[in-house]
Amino acid sequence: MNTKSPCIAAIGMFDGVHRGHQYLLGQLTAEARSQNLSAVVVTFALPPRQILTGKPSPMLTPLNEKLALLQQTGVDQVVVLPFDKQMARLTSRQFMAQVLKEQLCVSQLIVGYDNRFGSDRDATFADYAAYGRETGITVRQCEAWDDYAAIGETRKAGDPSAPPSSSAIRRLLAEGKVEEASVLLGRPYSLCGKVVTGRQEGRKIGFPTANIDVDSSKLIPKAGAYAARTGNRLGMLNIGTRPTYNGNNPLSIEFHIFDFSGDLYGQQMNVELLWRLRDEQRFESPEALRRQLEADRESIKVEKTLLCHYVKKNT
Repeated sequence: MNTKSPCIAAIGMFDGVHRGHQYLLGQLTAEARSQNLSAVVVTFALPPRQILTGKPSPMLTPLNEKLALLQQTGVDQVVVLPFDKQMARLTSRQFMAQVLKEQLCVSQLIVGYDNRFGSDRDATFADYAAYGRETGITVRQCEAWDDYAAIGETRKAGDPSAPPSSSAIRRLLAEGKVEEASVLLGRPYSLCGKVVTGRQEGRKIGFPTANIDVDSSKLIPKAGAYAARTGNRLGMLNIGTRPTYNGNNPLSIEFHIFDFSGDLYGQQMNVELLWRLRDEQRFESPEALRRQLEADRESIKVEKTLLCHYVKKNT
């Protein structure tokens, strides 16, 4: 995990790689280019609190997904640290000296407005700057979030002024508010996994679904029906336990693609959640469920038509 030449770095979990992270990493890459240095992101495979407590901590972006998103930000290198209890005991000064300076050759460090690292969690930016002077690392704080359009949109999430945060996005997804979460993420929230064999009950009523086996560490939004898409194909996704079919089933993620027929078994599929349609509910019969699914499909197609008309009219 060593880098061979001086670099400028940012450190954090970066779960979600949301607009706040993108803002910080934009400053990182701009500063690196201006000084002809490599822009390096230092992160972890799992949340440190999970290693320390042993309790699973669902993530917006499991490692592979996070790495792909970080590479899209334009950074030169992503270093994934093997966080363990030994590393957890390092103070921020020790971490800067032993890991950032000695192992990674960091000459400059950009920290976010609420970034904390090291066992001394009460350390402040002033402390980091002082430790940097002692260890040969210039420490600079990320410029204040000033994306005023995003701040206005964030009001939908219940916070009129704070930058996007992973915890705010998790709360929104737990409530099924995928549209508001997408504003903070800068993209729709997605669920990715292999298409596996299901019970094929949907096929019997004219709505075949792809059952997606999602990484067990991935945060799953609130159960219910959602408008969704994969690539340029629109459809609807259901998260739940299929209560019409006894309801004692394990949680499943099923995606019906409009106007599509084909074999998807074994393929990797990435599904983006666009907006929430309704709660999952138990219907009196499969026929009643079929009628509701037809209504859901029609509402999505109408919404898409209205949206396309609005975009065309205003562009």
